[in-house]
Amino acid sequence: MSRQRLSGWGRTTPGVFDVETPDTEELVALELAKSSGAIARGLGRSYGDAAQLSGGLVIANRSLNGLGEIAANGVVRVGAGVSIDELLAFCIPRGWFVPVTPGTRQVTIGGAVAADVHGKNHHRDGSWGDHVLEMRLVTPTGSLTVSPTTQPDVFWATIGGMGLTGILTSVTLRLLKIESDQVLVDTTRYAQLDDVMAAMVEGDDEYRYSVAWVDCMTTGASMGRAILTRGDHATRRDIADATLRAPSPARLRVPFDAPAGLLTPLTVRAFNEAWFRRAPRRREGEHQSLGAFFHPLDGVKDWNRLYGPRGFVQYQFAVADAQAQCVVRAIERLSSSGVPSFLAVLKRFGPANHGPLSFPISGWTLALDVPVGPAALPDLLDDLDEMVIGAGGRVYLAKDSRLTPAAVRVMYPRLDEFLEVKNRVDPRHQMASDLARRLNLLGK
Repeated sequence: MSRQRLSGWGRTTPGVFDVETPDTEELVALELAKSSGAIARGLGRSYGDAAQLSGGLVIANRSLNGLGEIAANGVVRVGAGVSIDELLAFCIPRGWFVPVTPGTRQVTIGGAVAADVHGKNHHRDGSWGDHVLEMRLVTPTGSLTVSPTTQPDVFWATIGGMGLTGILTSVTLRLLKIESDQVLVDTTRYAQLDDVMAAMVEGDDEYRYSVAWVDCMTTGASMGRAILTRGDHATRRDIADATLRAPSPARLRVPFDAPAGLLTPLTVRAFNEAWFRRAPRRREGEHQSLGAFFHPLDGVKDWNRLYGPRGFVQYQFAVADAQAQCVVRAIERLSSSGVPSFLAVLKRFGPANHGPLSFPISGWTLALDVPVGPAALPDLLDDLDEMVIGAGGRVYLAKDSRLTPAAVRVMYPRLDEFLEVKNRVDPRHQMASDLARRLNLLGK
């Protein structure tokens, strides 16, 4: 056991925790049995306090790193501690890609399940859990094999369950066949938010991947101006000399915390202006590498240090199509608040899956990065909570560091269904985290 200083990616809730790193399922079960409380941790890319447990045990999964052979139909069994980056390095040269990827590949497979991660293709392919065939799960009451047909209630409670049903040791999933390491990308610049949202509704179904960067620092006629990028995997017909190379590791690194106050409305407004003007008004069929299209921030190691020593909050919410005006009102509120944000990402979601705590719902999702520090930030986030709840939407638990139990109960109406399963597999409430304590997700 070691003592380590840990925090989420937003760096808002650091602490020193006891950490064990078992390398077999049997050792995972032994550590869990000895502990009074435990939570799994991968690469620490949840933004808040989901992968830490004050006064308890953090079970690091990185030594659960087995990689099986890929079957002809793309099915592969992967250790829960393998990162998406490591899986891509293994599968891309063999002509396969992960079915869903978040904005970083520095996420473990176990973490991808726990947060039921989504990507730019949810409108077409759903979230991570839609592609999982089977999982091995160590619970306080025993080790289980779960799938959509074997103990399906435990399976779906684990998909998006934030690690609160047990410790994953392996995941069997189906990969996506690809013919090249390139994406054919169409880019369009929009002067107004309404225009980009209309374009996404009308045209996203023609693309596998779609995402819009939104400028949340402008007001008036140009409020919410945006850059929309959409694409599909390039085939051998598109690229005569197609290659299958895995993404390169980060070439740059942020070596120290940026000075407090670097990200002011003035500096972020200047960055956003340059970023918007740099984008083409319209460009079709551009070849982009898999890394550049899916994981641009992975090119800079420790980029979260750019937000300074106080860290940052990512606020991501989802609302149904009928509540699209909630997106508009949220951007209006942020634009007028004076709180700087230069990473605002808008995507379309397809239908939800069966996970009671899975985040995506059919409609819209908006993710906002804001530095900790501005005096207006707490009131801004409280106002956004009210907007989202009023629209029948929800906030992503993997990004959260500040919600209340009452808000989560309204946002996730199937919470009791999740807690019923958790009570059965974890009757003494050993599976816990600081997030679970804060939001009363431990069981009854």
